Amino acid sequence: MDAFYASVELLRYPDLRGQAVVIGGGRDSQPVLQPDGTRRYFHLRDYTGRGVITTSTYEARALGVHSAMGTMKAAQLAPDAILLPVDFDEYRRYSRLFKAAVRAIAPQVEDRGIDEIYIDLTDIPGALEDGGRAVGEQLRQAVFDATGLTCSVGITPNKLLSKIASELDKPDGLTLLTADDIPTRIWPLAAKKVNGIGPKANEKLAALGIVTIGDVAAADPAFLVEHFGRSYGAWLHAASHGRDDRPVVLFSEPKSISRETTFERDLHAVRDRAVLTEIFTTLCVKLAGDLERKGYAAKTIGLKLRFDDFRIVTRDITLPAHTFDARTIRRAAGECLKRVDLGRRMRLLGVRAGNLARLSDLLRPATPPAPLSVQEPLADFLSPMPLFDPPGD
Repeated sequence: MDAFYASVELLRYPDLRGQAVVIGGGRDSQPVLQPDGTRRYFHLRDYTGRGVITTSTYEARALGVHSAMGTMKAAQLAPDAILLPVDFDEYRRYSRLFKAAVRAIAPQVEDRGIDEIYIDLTDIPGALEDGGRAVGEQLRQAVFDATGLTCSVGITPNKLLSKIASELDKPDGLTLLTADDIPTRIWPLAAKKVNGIGPKANEKLAALGIVTIGDVAAADPAFLVEHFGRSYGAWLHAASHGRDDRPVVLFSEPKSISRETTFERDLHAVRDRAVLTEIFTTLCVKLAGDLERKGYAAKTIGLKLRFDDFRIVTRDITLPAHTFDARTIRRAAGECLKRVDLGRRMRLLGVRAGNLARLSDLLRPATPPAPLSVQEPLADFLSPMPLFDPPGD
């Protein structure tokens, strides 16, 4: 999908089309409806905090603003850009819509996240007669009809090349690529364009004078093995020549499901206890909803904290039985929290559900668990120990 989160927001705020828009704000950046019917938007120049950009429109990207960039840095590059809050529930809804539209045409789909899929077209009648152009256009149109959003499609012999090709003609692009096109279309690209060549590997390649995918392809396989090891060196050689035999995987069980949030400002366990309590409970409620919606229950509940010194602490607890109950998850996460020194201020809080089992394989409870409200008193489902009081306080 093209600039997926930002594109979903532009459906909600069509007056922002063609402008530099950044997604990644908190509730404070919610647009305000004016008496005259217009909206007042929050601009990056007015932002203060330590947030991170989730995504941006192509107009903002042209100004140097990209995902994972600090919001303050983005404000320096594009002070007049509009900042909107994230709305993951809405993004998930549009994700389900676009994937359903694709599966109606080509059911052999590998889900790769909220905005990306692989599709096996091998058994679609006539799909490959024109190199895939007709079915590619059909897929793009179906997605647009279902969502009002554009996507970019790369049709190639394998997953590795399709991943690269889908990025070549964004936005709203259709790229057809065969093995014969690799020297002209793929080899001139930067080595890091290959999914699997990360920042460290790219830096090491550059130090060896290997900058493009073509440079990797021209390197002696023995040289690559010498510097990158037998397995990764051999993979670099194969990938640079466009070879990839991975199948489209129609289903894989998730290992864990998590929810986390980065705070707009550092929060302290005692002084910001009420705020942290609401955030913590909300994360547990949403995690429980994710489990039930996806058809899973968890036996291990984990906690993740990032402090103001960027130190990350994790804790987990294994329950006697699987659950998707928000109260049980909240209680277990609270037990994990008691095992952490909360003397420092916190930047991030997350809750994770692991050791998953499908609900269809478990005995469902006779009655569904009662909903948990974020305003519900802690004493109703936690021990009397104050939730965010550090030891000794």
